[in-house]
Amino acid sequence: MLAVLAAAVLFGTTGTALSLGPDAATPLGAGTLRGLIGAVTLWAIARSLPAWDEARRHAALIVVGGAGVALYQPAFFTGVERAGVAVGTVVALASGPVFAAGIEAAVLRRHPSRSWVLATSITVVGVAMLVGGGGADAEVEAVGIVAALGAGFGYAVYAVTSKSLIERGVDSTRALAWSFSAGTLVLLPVLAVEPLDRLAEPGGVAVVVYHGVVTVGVAYWLYGLGLRGVPTSTAVTLTLAEPVTAALLAVLVLDERLDPIGWVGVAVVVTGLLVLSRAGSGEPDSEPPEGPRSASSGTPAATGRRGSRRPGRPRSAPPMA
Repeated sequence: MLAVLAAAVLFGTTGTALSLGPDAATPLGAGTLRGLIGAVTLWAIARSLPAWDEARRHAALIVVGGAGVALYQPAFFTGVERAGVAVGTVVALASGPVFAAGIEAAVLRRHPSRSWVLATSITVVGVAMLVGGGGADAEVEAVGIVAALGAGFGYAVYAVTSKSLIERGVDSTRALAWSFSAGTLVLLPVLAVEPLDRLAEPGGVAVVVYHGVVTVGVAYWLYGLGLRGVPTSTAVTLTLAEPVTAALLAVLVLDERLDPIGWVGVAVVVTGLLVLSRAGSGEPDSEPPEGPRSASSGTPAATGRRGSRRPGRPRSAPPMA
């Protein structure tokens, strides 16, 4: 859990770093570069190159995970633009855990526990209070809500597929490197049409490199380590710590002001994450043991009323960033 929380903290630095840099490329163009640098960083951390026999064995999961990565980026920024920052961010972040739990239940037959439902509900309420603490004046368009939901779905998809790759014996860093490599290949044509000229400035280069290396490469390396030991739905909920980090950095570094309701939201998010961490030792119906396909755990499958359906535990994310 600590590795996922550390990843969420790094996700939360994205907005602050972007604010300190020049007004350079469009979010989609900068995001595509961020994903490209992040994928290269993940392969460097894994100290290996893509193995094509591995890609053939797990082609379906890699393609689906890459589609999730490719969907997240444009959907998130469209949601923020068309529904407003507050509403778009809340819908995207809050829907991620719900979609992840839904995919796990529908496809993998892994159902969340009551503790997860309680902790996630508390945390989502806190995120809504935190993001909306300053008020939201933007007009909310239906297409923005749909796009934000698409971002949450894309995030959940590549979280679940990455977890599935890990359960099939793929190293966690390589699993996420595959997802980001495939997703970046889909978005690569964007670089031919997006304005990137000001990224050549020193400040622009520094921001893009920081985003790619730190908020993707290092952050998702940590996230992958955490995915080895927690279900995807739990990991995606834990990354809701991201907006707390972003808000605190905005106050401390950017001299922004957080309304009282925002501070209450911070406390509510922390409370929800504490509830989730206390449940980490797990209720039997939500925390399946590391299954027989997991190479990283020697824990045998649990016995009992539902043990036969426990092949392993599946994320996500920041914001994504």
